[in-house]
Amino acid sequence: KMEGSTDPMTLTRFVLSSLRDSRDDVKQLSILLSSLQVACKGVANSIRKAGISGLYGLAGSTNVQGEEVKKLDVISNEYFINSLSWSEQVSVGVSEENEEVINFVESGPYVIVFDPLDGSSNIDAAVPVGSIFGIYRRVSPIGTPGTMEDVLQPGNKLVCAGYSMYASATMIVLSIGNGVNGFSLDPGLGEFVLTHPNIRVPSRGTIYSVNEGKQHNWLEAVRKYVDSKKDGRKTYSLRYVRSMVADVHRTLLYGGIFMYPA
Repeated sequence: KMEGSTDPMTLTRFVLSSLRDSRDDVKQLSILLSSLQVACKGVANSIRKAGISGLYGLAGSTNVQGEEVKKLDVISNEYFINSLSWSEQVSVGVSEENEEVINFVESGPYVIVFDPLDGSSNIDAAVPVGSIFGIYRRVSPIGTPGTMEDVLQPGNKLVCAGYSMYASATMIVLSIGNGVNGFSLDPGLGEFVLTHPNIRVPSRGTIYSVNEGKQHNWLEAVRKYVDSKKDGRKTYSLRYVRSMVADVHRTLLYGGIFMYPA
């Protein structure tokens, strides 16, 4: 809970106070999350001035998904890699913008996977976009190079996972194992401050979020399920941004369904 504008619950303070008595790596994780906060602030700043600084448009390459890379994809990736490097807490990581694993420091106890700018196809239209990240403890011995085994761990091994959203507010929403909490960037303080404590998805919603233009590729069961949300006794409304962070964030707060069927 926020304790007043003169005593804000910042993200760093939240991590330290929440994990102080339960984890022996709280300081290391706090340093790593501080570096991620710097990266997210840098990305947010670049997005705000993108039109003025000529940062819209393509960078002239494709990423590992075969998607055309935007200029802001490149800048966001550099912010993340540079910030993670100086934290000295990461041994190895993977980014959607890099074909190979990224080696950081052999002494780093953590592994990170991230998409530095999700939804960048919308960026030229000033639509909300975001960054996505997951943090693991490494399984290879500390003091040795990170391995593929480190970055290919299952989701139930995550130490921390979350996203940053760049919209009318810049937010970081994450879990460190004790619920989901949202922090908004206070431009006056330059800090992420707790604004959405203990986020719980409403048990019932009225919105479904899916790209119906791809329904010809869906399994029949998926098609019937989506149809049931449009033709049933209680119909749902369609809201689809095509920026995963924006769609997931709305679903977390308002309830409903977000899906991305193959």
